[in-house]
Amino acid sequence: MNTLNHTGVSVFHLLGIPGLEDQHMWISIPFFISYVITQLGNSLLMFIIITKSSLYEPMYLFLCMLARADVVLSICTVPQALAIFWFHAGKISLDCCITQVFFITSTFMSESGILLAMAFDRYIAICYPLRYTTVLTHVLIGKVGVTIFLRYDAVFPIIFLLKRLTFCNSNILPNTACKHMVLVKLSCNNIQVNIWYGFFLLVLTVVLDIVLIFVLYMFILRAVFRIPFQDARHKALNTCGSHVVIILFYGPGIFSVLTQQFGHHITLHIHVLLPNVYILIPPMLNPIIYGIKIKQIWDLVVVHLLFLKHK
Repeated sequence: MNTLNHTGVSVFHLLGIPGLEDQHMWISIPFFISYVITQLGNSLLMFIIITKSSLYEPMYLFLCMLARADVVLSICTVPQALAIFWFHAGKISLDCCITQVFFITSTFMSESGILLAMAFDRYIAICYPLRYTTVLTHVLIGKVGVTIFLRYDAVFPIIFLLKRLTFCNSNILPNTACKHMVLVKLSCNNIQVNIWYGFFLLVLTVVLDIVLIFVLYMFILRAVFRIPFQDARHKALNTCGSHVVIILFYGPGIFSVLTQQFGHHITLHIHVLLPNVYILIPPMLNPIIYGIKIKQIWDLVVVHLLFLKHK
């Protein structure tokens, strides 16, 4: 069954969710619904922000970056999972597998950076409202965007670290997509460099981002509860609430990476389901929560829908 050459396995087979194969058709329903909502919702969000100059403000530009990252993450993962669930089409070449690892890892890291930028935006808006326009200029937003994009460069070494390996243990990947540690464990080489580079990459980007977001929100909450007017306090909390809810769903993504490296006693289907929580829920919720919470965007969505209805 293995496809071998002088370097080892060159074609892999993704199994989907091990132990739940008989439930794949039912499991595919939330995957499909999430994919449709993610693509339509985030595409509409990006279209509205890009075409309306009145929304060229830091909060909306960061939201547009997040929507783009959500679309990329969803495209890279969900169609592959649906192909496995519906057609048992889990065959994937080594090069395609490594490409998928690159985009999943880099998008995960870029999203955490965008969430940090959004937290900083809220911090300046609530703690230093009079300095908001002077601090968060378009030049600074451009630099933030470039910095987030440069995180993709930090993932490139993973490609070369994977390319150096020989895969000879098996060609069966018990997952819905190619993940770094899932692929590495099939190698018959020493994988310590891969393990520790992946770990430090996670700590220096995603974990550090989450810590900084937590610190920023401590300052925000302290400032909010010092506001003497209840209406203003409620408005500030409402603005930040949706952001906090979305961040909570990124926890399973971090936890899954750690368990892939160190959690040897966790059942296989949990290893697979945890990252899929992160892949499915935040990209689907982002356009819904932010679209409803932010009045300017919600009003424009309603206008577009009414226009299409009367067209």
